Amino acid sequence: MGALHAGHASLMRKARKLAGKRGSVAVSIFVNPAQFGPNEDFSRYPRTFARDCRLCREAGVDVLFHPAPEEIYPDGFSTYVHEERVSLPLCGASRPGHFRGVCTVVLKLFNIIAPDAAVFGQKDYQQVAVIRRMVRDLNIPVRIIAAPTVREPDGLALSSRNACLGAEQRAQAPVIRRALLLARGARSAQPAALARLVRREIATASLARIDYVQVLDAATLAPPAPATRELVIACAVYFGTTRLIDNIRRKAGG
Repeated sequence: MGALHAGHASLMRKARKLAGKRGSVAVSIFVNPAQFGPNEDFSRYPRTFARDCRLCREAGVDVLFHPAPEEIYPDGFSTYVHEERVSLPLCGASRPGHFRGVCTVVLKLFNIIAPDAAVFGQKDYQQVAVIRRMVRDLNIPVRIIAAPTVREPDGLALSSRNACLGAEQRAQAPVIRRALLLARGARSAQPAALARLVRREIATASLARIDYVQVLDAATLAPPAPATRELVIACAVYFGTTRLIDNIRRKAGG
C-alpha cells in the first residue's frame, strides 16, 4: 500500500531473484479503501509515492502499477471476494470486512498483472494464509511465496505505520517482539499460558493497548488440536491510534 521500506525492498529483491534475467518484477502501490473500516486510519495512512518510486528502481523493479481508486473500484462496483474460514480469527475478528477488501483487491491485481508468482511478507501471517486459501480455492494460477519479516535492530517489525508512532510510543513498541520471544522460549506450549505470557509482557509498556493475542494452529489458523504440530502466536497492539501486528511460530507440545 505504499510508504515502502526495507521490508518491502526485501520482497522486491526476492521477486527479482525468482524472475531471473528473463523475467520481470511488478510492484503495485494502492492504498486500498476497501480494507479499511469506517473508523480506521485510511486518511492518515502514509503516502510517499516519490520515495517509493526510487526504492522500486533501486530494487530492480521493472513495472510499477499505481492505479487511481476509480480504476479499481469504478462507479457501481458491487462484486467482492469473501474467504470464510482462515479470515475469521485475529484481524478478521477485530476488523470486520478487512479481508473482504484484501481478497478483492488482490484478485483484481492478479487478474490485471497475471503474475506467475507473488511475494508477500510474513509479518502479516494471516494475510498470507488467506491469500493462499483464495488462490487454492479459486484455482488461480499464481504461486504464493512468503518472505521473512524484516526488523529494526531493536526487534520491531518494519511497517509503514511505524512512521505514525510518537517518540515514546516508538521506544515502547519493541515490547511486542520481546513478548513473542518469551512465548517461543517458554517451557509450556499450552495456548492459554502462552497468550497470558504475551499479554503480561506487553502490559509492562504503559502506552500499549492490546487488540488481541491468540495462539492458533499455524497451518489452519484454527484452535490448536491434538494433531497440531506447530503454533503461531499472533498479536495486534495499539500505541495511540497506530495499530501494529506481529507473530512468531513455535512447536506445539514442547
